[in-house]
Amino acid sequence: MEIKSIAIGTYLEPELVKRIERAFPDLEVVYEPEILPSPRYKCDHSAPARKLTTAQLKNWIEKTSGVDAYFDFDWYQPEKMMDRNQSLKWIQATSAGIGSFMKRSGLDKASVMVTTAGGIHALPLSEFALMGSLYFTKSLPLLEKWKSNSHWERYTTSQLSGKRVLIIGLGGIGMKTAETFHNLGLQVIGLSRDKAKDRGSLFERVITKAELKTELSTIDIIIICCPLTAETEGMLGAEEFAAMKPATILVNISRGQVIDQDAMTAALGDGTLLGACLDVFNEEPLPHDNILWKMPNVIISPHSASTVASENSALVELFCQNLSLIELGERPKNLYEAVRGY
Repeated sequence: MEIKSIAIGTYLEPELVKRIERAFPDLEVVYEPEILPSPRYKCDHSAPARKLTTAQLKNWIEKTSGVDAYFDFDWYQPEKMMDRNQSLKWIQATSAGIGSFMKRSGLDKASVMVTTAGGIHALPLSEFALMGSLYFTKSLPLLEKWKSNSHWERYTTSQLSGKRVLIIGLGGIGMKTAETFHNLGLQVIGLSRDKAKDRGSLFERVITKAELKTELSTIDIIIICCPLTAETEGMLGAEEFAAMKPATILVNISRGQVIDQDAMTAALGDGTLLGACLDVFNEEPLPHDNILWKMPNVIISPHSASTVASENSALVELFCQNLSLIELGERPKNLYEAVRGY
């Protein structure tokens, strides 16, 4: 596959665009920062479109219609990317979890190669999972309550080491999270479609979805890292929460739809869950009147746990690695497969 031109469909810092140009001096790069959506924060790849003139929009369409590849999906009517450019060969996404977007846009049926950002966000998400686990293990909600009341009282806390953690989904994020918790002395259980795959000594055991309910009664912390697919949607529902031991800690760094949010809310109220650390929700932004906002045993993160200041640099590095592999005729990293949904 020959890639002679690319369009950058999301804002990148100019020095990062120059890095691509230096790495591939013969590559034609279409970059129009005055047309691209203006980022609301550093490394924002979902900013709303600008109010453009007819001439600006026409300019963007004309310049991007013949390119061979995209860095991120086109911000303008991504569902029509293939209609505007039927020769498009490759899209490098800036997110790992693109399955739902691919279906909504119809690109899952298009004859274009798509690679995800799988692994780019593994470290910050594993850190977020660790933060949430420590927050409840070390009784931070109680300490905050006591602090607000100027209350001093000696108490006994718990420790992570020795606890059993279940990590659902063993891709790049799940494996980094497993490594983090294993190194802190936890017993790590994994859940994966591929139970037989060799994953070294990180895991006490690996189970499949069919074994989930049986295993839940032994688990102290559940961390959801899997992609959202037809198989994982609603994976944790009322029956699964009923099977959990009291005071389980739940962390979701996947997608909100993997959990039955109503069942989770009930479990937070009845003591089944000690607490929940949530970066994702069924509806985003989380509605102002949602009861989760008022629950003291819930951490709410606005789907931002993966976004760190160095993200764009890492994404450009991945893009350059994949373009080099494509030029060599080799399989790029993180190739999206529509059948799997990730």
